[in-house]
Amino acid sequence: MRTLDAAQIRASFTNVSLRERKAVAIPDLDAVAWDDIDYLGWRDPKMPLVGYVVTLVDDEPVGFLMRQAEQTPRRRTQCVWCADVTLPNEVVMFSTKRAGAAGRRGDTVGTYVCAQFECNRNARSTPRTAYLGFDVEAARQSRIAAFRATVERFARDVGATS
Repeated sequence: MRTLDAAQIRASFTNVSLRERKAVAIPDLDAVAWDDIDYLGWRDPKMPLVGYVVTLVDDEPVGFLMRQAEQTPRRRTQCVWCADVTLPNEVVMFSTKRAGAAGRRGDTVGTYVCAQFECNRNARSTPRTAYLGFDVEAARQSRIAAFRATVERFARDVGATS
């Protein structure tokens, strides 16, 4: 992902009001390893059930506010975005309203995602050797590509205004 500043991040949000956009708690951007992420995801320190995600779609930043469901899954659930099978962290249901008129009508999209948005790290972890001759790096790159496509597809779905 390319480096973004606070103004670009605020301007990228597609499903928030102007008031909500101004209130977004931007994380410490100097601490972000931009080359190692496909989306920037963080939780709001003042509102524990709110998270923010910014990713690139057609090389343009697209951001959206997500709300965690108050109920946690009864069983361990796999993250839809990173599809990590070792589940090193908690996965929760997030929902987000769609952009534009659809969102104003109350249309939402939901998905299971790592609670603290650890997907970037999980997708890049080295997979176990499945069999003799298994190309670990090719498998890792394939996971990263699938992860990118899933996050981009979700962002496009949120941005769909019809």
